[in-house]
Amino acid sequence: MPSNDLSTLYASQGQSLWLDNLSRELLSDGKLAELIANFGIRGLTSNPAIFKKAIVGSPFYTDDMARLKREYDDIEDVYEHLVLTDIQQACDLLRPIWDESRGEDGWVSWEEAPRIAHDAASTVQAAERLKKLADRPNLLIKVPATDEGIEAFELLIGRGISVNVTLIFSLDQVKRVFAAYIRGLKALRASGGAVSRVRAVASLFMSRVDTLVDQQLTDIGTPKALELRGKAALALAGMAYQHFREVFGGEDLSSIAQLGARSQYLLWASTGTKNADYSDVLYVESLIAPKTINTLPEATLKAFADHGRVASMLKPRLAEDQAVWAKLADAGIDMDGTVGHQLLDEGLDLFAQAFDDLLAAIATTGE
Repeated sequence: MPSNDLSTLYASQGQSLWLDNLSRELLSDGKLAELIANFGIRGLTSNPAIFKKAIVGSPFYTDDMARLKREYDDIEDVYEHLVLTDIQQACDLLRPIWDESRGEDGWVSWEEAPRIAHDAASTVQAAERLKKLADRPNLLIKVPATDEGIEAFELLIGRGISVNVTLIFSLDQVKRVFAAYIRGLKALRASGGAVSRVRAVASLFMSRVDTLVDQQLTDIGTPKALELRGKAALALAGMAYQHFREVFGGEDLSSIAQLGARSQYLLWASTGTKNADYSDVLYVESLIAPKTINTLPEATLKAFADHGRVASMLKPRLAEDQAVWAKLADAGIDMDGTVGHQLLDEGLDLFAQAFDDLLAAIATTGE
């Protein structure tokens, strides 16, 4: 049992913990069930890099892989049906939480193929296909926050399909994603759809922001620049959360909320600390706030359970966060422009490489 009872976090602070991992091993040995029962896990996210790590070299997929390769000629079809079993089992395991929370938690995220990240029409088509394939009500389709992905996100919400908008690295992306969600809800309501049945989250990445910005500040090397290291991601999170409160506590949502529409929660992603000089629970402790989600790698989850502080830490600090933003700009760090765009491109490249490597491994397995 963990030192901290993380199952109390949702009840006491209004924040949900989701696991940033999925594998056949995690399901078959009961580990996911244990994390749900004893570590407060209320949802789950996956991505191509996670599935690459889970599948390549694992004995848990060998038989299914051989069978599916006999059934499907296309390796991507083999991949989808290979992970479909994991997705469905995770959905079923989390279904009681989905039922009990009336769809607030209990979700499993499945990411589309990275190659369609800049194709809105293909993104919509793939989301509809994966939703039908999984046949689970508690499935979130992960769509990257490219310009085309945000366009597709709006269309998907308008069609009643629940979405996790991922690879968000800037305040500008957050604002555009929230605006697209509101428009999508209005379109869904206008078409007679049930706005109460759709769910969306916005995955804002943390440690990757600090990793890039800290390096840029180190390269600048002035005392003022060096003092800003480790502050960019948390300032971004604070301003994003303030914008969340403004948007979903305002008039734009009020009329739809009366029909049961939900706010689009911020999901803190990339919360495993990459800099050894920082606390291993920096992006967990510092981001506890109502109506947010933190998706954690298992190591970070267990570190938080062992020695984290379970208390509300994300206090209103807009002036302080804006001051950090201004100082970063004065140092020559363009957070909404160069930094956000670079991290989005790098994130897409990382997932695309992992996806391609995985497909190649599946293709050659057994030969």
